[in-house]
Amino acid sequence: MARRSGHHLLLLLLRYLVVALGYHKAYGFSSPKDHQPVTAVEFEEVILYCKYPKKTLSSRLEWKKLGNTISLVYFQHALQGDFKDRAEMIDFSIRIKNVTRNDAGQYRCEVNVPSEQGPNLKEDMVTLEVLVAPAVPSCEVPTSALSGTVVELRCQEKEGNPAPEYTWFKDGIRLLDNSKLGSQSTNSSYTMNTKSGILQFNTVSKLDSGEYSCEARNPIGYRRCPGKQMQVDDLNVSGIIAAVVVVALVISVCGLGVCYAQRKGYFSKETSFQKNSSTSKATTMSENDFKHTKSFII
Repeated sequence: MARRSGHHLLLLLLRYLVVALGYHKAYGFSSPKDHQPVTAVEFEEVILYCKYPKKTLSSRLEWKKLGNTISLVYFQHALQGDFKDRAEMIDFSIRIKNVTRNDAGQYRCEVNVPSEQGPNLKEDMVTLEVLVAPAVPSCEVPTSALSGTVVELRCQEKEGNPAPEYTWFKDGIRLLDNSKLGSQSTNSSYTMNTKSGILQFNTVSKLDSGEYSCEARNPIGYRRCPGKQMQVDDLNVSGIIAAVVVVALVISVCGLGVCYAQRKGYFSKETSFQKNSSTSKATTMSENDFKHTKSFII
């Protein structure tokens, strides 16, 4: 009898502990410690799991997407918004059939199961990360350049997730990340930044003329921009000398023309006119002075 009473007392104690713990959880929130993000490829499907027992008729379930504003995903036993047409419920979890990049973010499922001790509210957090293949990158290639100058070719893509790395091609042949590692390059002075997409020629040469294209690649896919032609020309020293000679000849011809005009007297006529005018002015002034003097003597 003593053993039975002791065993019965132990069972009562365990039941009390279970009830006490259950009552404590009824008014709190519990969530798993491992909040590893769920990854999905865009346009494929993914399941957002709510890690609780199967749904019962008396339980109330809500899914919310968190952010600057909270939006309802599942409410009053129905999917909300555009999830109506591309998602379905599997017990407490959501199966999204066609994931888009706009679905990325943090989600929270809230489960309220009525019990004798009161409302039993629990929640679980899920972070969805959507992987996106790169779009066609934007490539900036100068159409012409002078030999010996610094030239930059730029490549950029903003949609891929994770961020893509960039590779440049010349005439369809991949350029090495480091120009000094191989002999397939025709110029050993360029540097390529696979993160920023910048291909820089420190001293571009005529051998660098060709068609350039850039490829953006991440684990989901890759895209390449259309090729663009770049023409590198040597500095035309003979042309510059010829232009200087022509300018010198024009200046010489102008000088000879001025000398010829002076010899012909085109400028002397103007000078004699100026002398005549100054002489007439002097004569007039002398007469006036004479008249003034005469009047003064009288």
